[in-house]
Amino acid sequence: MFWVLAYYKFTPVAKPEEEVAKHKAFFSGRDVTCRIYFSQEGVNGQMSASVEDANNYMEWLRSDSRFQDIVFKMHTYHEQVFPRVTVKIRPQLVALDATVDMSQTGSRVSPKEWRQMLEERDDDTLILDVRNDYEWELGHFEGAELPKLEQFREFPKYAKILSQTRDLKKTKVMMYCTGGIRCELYSALLKQEGFEKVYQLDGGVIQYGLDEGSKHWEGK
Repeated sequence: MFWVLAYYKFTPVAKPEEEVAKHKAFFSGRDVTCRIYFSQEGVNGQMSASVEDANNYMEWLRSDSRFQDIVFKMHTYHEQVFPRVTVKIRPQLVALDATVDMSQTGSRVSPKEWRQMLEERDDDTLILDVRNDYEWELGHFEGAELPKLEQFREFPKYAKILSQTRDLKKTKVMMYCTGGIRCELYSALLKQEGFEKVYQLDGGVIQYGLDEGSKHWEGK
């Protein structure tokens, strides 16, 4: 049995190349596969590992004061999920090419609260799926919309157009993604455009599936 971890953290990282080197050294000789990306904005990672090595990694990463409160979303799987250990530097954790005020992110709601909001939604509720097309086609929440974007960098333009076609005070935007990281940025962009009621699914689809199963979900 292997543990599958998904996590991210926005925090200043002055020298991402040092974090990449430290991670590669830590993983050497361990039963781990991963896709982990560092930038000066922080870290975004997914990995699978033996139970022992997963525990060792979480303890090791949290020993760094910058990551001491990082949240790991976990589930089990019968084999390693990724083909190899990949730890790289990216200019941005999420490709956006826009300045985002991270103090203005949407309100986080738990999977239970999200389910209740789905059950109580009205005509002023807009459910936005900000995952990729492939994930959308596999499955999505009932009544959700997938923004028509060629690239995720186009979301700032989409947010501006949306602000011109929706009531900024009445519209309740419910946004979800795979693990949560895109929602942090995209919800802040909507707040910057003037939307007052913006909510993001805490932990993303991953956590919802773990906590609430397939309630109000269409597809896989």
